[in-house]
Amino acid sequence: MAVRATSRLLVQALIRVTEAEGGFAAVLHKGDAVAGTILVQMLGAEQQISLFERVPDFSKGYVLAPAATESWGDSSSITQYIERRCRVDPDLWVVELDIANAQQLAAAILAQD
Repeated sequence: MAVRATSRLLVQALIRVTEAEGGFAAVLHKGDAVAGTILVQMLGAEQQISLFERVPDFSKGYVLAPAATESWGDSSSITQYIERRCRVDPDLWVVELDIANAQQLAAAILAQD
């Protein structure tokens, strides 16, 4: 039987790698330590905010998929989306990353099974 990384371990790894690369990472909402869904808020070029979610990929584990794309760049809409998701799913993790290669870094860590 394969051992799966917990949500808490994945979030901690994401934070440590981001900080080691010279970026900033913070947990905006702490979810279930074992199996909480992970949302990653990224601050990109020109301060545009984007949001990605770790979702199952039935062929090979997990992928990092865009979430709330219609709200990208609008911080208040992203905040409202996250608040709604947290109300519906209190086990949800929300992590903010501020680093140039945030999407690639998050995908490398969170796409693991």
